[in-house]
Amino acid sequence: MCDLILASASPRRKELLAQIGVVFKQCSVDIDESVLPDERPEDYVRRLACEKSAAGFRINSQQGVVLGADTTVVVDGVILGKPDSEDQAVEMLQQLSGRTHQVMTGIALTGNGYANSQVVVTHVTFKDLDVALCRRYWQTGEPCDKAGGYGIQGYAAVFVGKIEGSYSNVVGLPLAETAELLSKAGIQIWQV
Repeated sequence: MCDLILASASPRRKELLAQIGVVFKQCSVDIDESVLPDERPEDYVRRLACEKSAAGFRINSQQGVVLGADTTVVVDGVILGKPDSEDQAVEMLQQLSGRTHQVMTGIALTGNGYANSQVVVTHVTFKDLDVALCRRYWQTGEPCDKAGGYGIQGYAAVFVGKIEGSYSNVVGLPLAETAELLSKAGIQIWQV
């Protein structure tokens, strides 16, 4: 059995991976997350996941298998990053209000002689949100470090009218697809 390393400092990804009973170590990687000119959102999340996985593999002296992931929110083909201010968060949430958007996560595994990646897309429809509610949500502190300015697993659960696809993908790691990718690399779920 291979050692698995999660190349992410995200507490949400750590919790999700533990949820499927996988034994792993965690390491933090630092890469440039800028969007390249004319880069499609699907290509963006796949590239970042692959770069995180490869960086984690280098950090860990090319030992084990490294899982990298990146999640973004996309509306009208535009990537919504993490808000820098209350006004930016409110603007993002108003773009999502009463509409369907996509949450895309790239997942990638890198190991000795092994590399595989995938992009998972979930469609999320928000209820209508008024500006005052968006401002109150910002005051909770929850949207500060979240793509698209919201966390479905927290207070923003009340914003969601409908979801089509993987819920865990919206949280930050699509579990069914991750388990399948891990299995192909010889890493089994439910180890604990």
